[in-house]
Amino acid sequence: MALSALRGAVGFLTRLPVGHDEHAWTAFTAAPVAAVPVGYVVGACLALPFVAAGTAPATVVAFAYLVATYGLTGITHLDGVADCGDAAVVHGDPERRREVLKDTTTGVGAVVAVAVVVAGLALGAVAVAGLDVGESVAVVVASEVGAKAAMAAVASVADPPHEGLGSALADGSGVVALVAAVAVALPISGVGWWAGGDLPGLLAGGAPVAAALVVAAVAVGWARSRLGGVSGDVFGATNELARVVGLHVGVIAWTLS
Repeated sequence: MALSALRGAVGFLTRLPVGHDEHAWTAFTAAPVAAVPVGYVVGACLALPFVAAGTAPATVVAFAYLVATYGLTGITHLDGVADCGDAAVVHGDPERRREVLKDTTTGVGAVVAVAVVVAGLALGAVAVAGLDVGESVAVVVASEVGAKAAMAAVASVADPPHEGLGSALADGSGVVALVAAVAVALPISGVGWWAGGDLPGLLAGGAPVAAALVVAAVAVGWARSRLGGVSGDVFGATNELARVVGLHVGVIAWTLS
């Protein structure tokens, strides 16, 4: 069951030809915490441009990271950012905002939201490229693990307003699933210890995960007040925003450590 859930998580979170069968998807929806281990794998892959950078300009490395990110993970979750962006700027009650979420028309809110997220990711990557290689790896991997932990955290407390992806991922296990997501994400601090070799490195390694969980809390609060509950788009937006925030917080943490 655990292996099937992991396969389902890979299929949902990446473009890899793994875990796209119904059995794997069902197993993943029953255990969204399986998303967190995938963060380690995806993060390690996305760290490769920084490892292979050599003397390449930071902007070139950042662009390679950006291409690798969406080449490996796809743009499905970015679509969640777009839909939430439109819902955030529309006037009306939660029902009206949910209608906008389902609308296939792309509004100004969607364009601005996606532009801010992509720009934030690119600028964060430029800053990460200015760190030592070990620190860059720690930030990139921790940001990805944090993003997946944020999604699992949202799933643990989600209260979807309608049937759909949100209701499929909402496992309703509350604190138990939240603790499990944090526990699976905690080992990422070891990467920080490896990169820094001291306690500040350990703390810096875990900073992106802590920031991602804050993003998850804000996303849930916003969804409940503006949408009447957590929809599938909120899951995608949480993943993208947590990654961006994780990169920036990681850079700050390593700069201050």
